[in-house]
Amino acid sequence: MDISGKEGGHTMEFNELIKERFSCRALSDRAIPRDVTERIFEAARLAPTAVNKQPFKVWAVESPEACAKLAETTKFTFGAGLFLVVGGKPGEAWIRQYDARNFADVDAAIVATHIMLAIHNEGLGSTWVGHFDAPKLKEFFPEMADYDLIAIFPVGYPAENGVPSPRHEVRKEMSEIVTVL
Repeated sequence: MDISGKEGGHTMEFNELIKERFSCRALSDRAIPRDVTERIFEAARLAPTAVNKQPFKVWAVESPEACAKLAETTKFTFGAGLFLVVGGKPGEAWIRQYDARNFADVDAAIVATHIMLAIHNEGLGSTWVGHFDAPKLKEFFPEMADYDLIAIFPVGYPAENGVPSPRHEVRKEMSEIVTVL
């Protein structure tokens, strides 16, 4: 049973999940079952956003033609056969009244983090790719034009050489990142 008392639930305890997740840079293009991708999409749908406006979109790039176009915008495809692109739409986002801060990118980043963790929870590998030609991606996929594209996730089953980088466990000390006031 999961925490809600319902049967089924998560395949991994959360602290274990966040500790074990790593940027997998060697993936298989083996087909991913639709029920697996649906659970990843549901994690995106349930992600919290400012005032619950949900000013984001996720595009699943999976046809060979679409994947070839995407590959023209980044060299970081890692052998995947599925790519999830995440974008925030500034015109639909909550704006903080005190300084006019638009939260579309924050909301999209929250959604992208849920996607990244859901991918790992399903036994798949991925990495958050920020190094891509967003204008060219929008040119290839006009439906993305009104969005601030923040991430591409190449998704697949980890290949044998899909292991954590040597820097994976390098972290700052807690005192360097947390200040108690």
